[in-house]
Amino acid sequence: MLLAQRSGTGYADGWWNLPSGKLEADETVAEAAIREGFEEIGVELAEGDLEFVHLIHYRNHLGDARLGVFFAVKHWKGEPYNAEPHKCSAVEWFPLDDFPANTYPYTVEGLAAYRRGVPFNAVGWR
Repeated sequence: MLLAQRSGTGYADGWWNLPSGKLEADETVAEAAIREGFEEIGVELAEGDLEFVHLIHYRNHLGDARLGVFFAVKHWKGEPYNAEPHKCSAVEWFPLDDFPANTYPYTVEGLAAYRRGVPFNAVGWR
């Protein structure tokens, strides 16, 4: 898995996370994944490259909640690199079963569910 280490954003700085982001107006989740892939790691994706693998409804210890859509991507154009050095200090490949200790919990939960073949997970609600 390719993870990016957040830096200089004021949110989860120092933590590893999947390349990701928020939806823009009038954008589908697939379009957002394609856009974020290019903006954050400089790769070109097509909608056919995205395989939906997991949806997580996550609430952290502060009560902040989010929905996350996870895609597996096996084909892309270009070589991944840190395309946003002002928001990210590093981009590295890791084995899917060996997260760095400072991987953001939301990411750990979503990828663990994906590895178990679970398409939906709600975390932090009860």
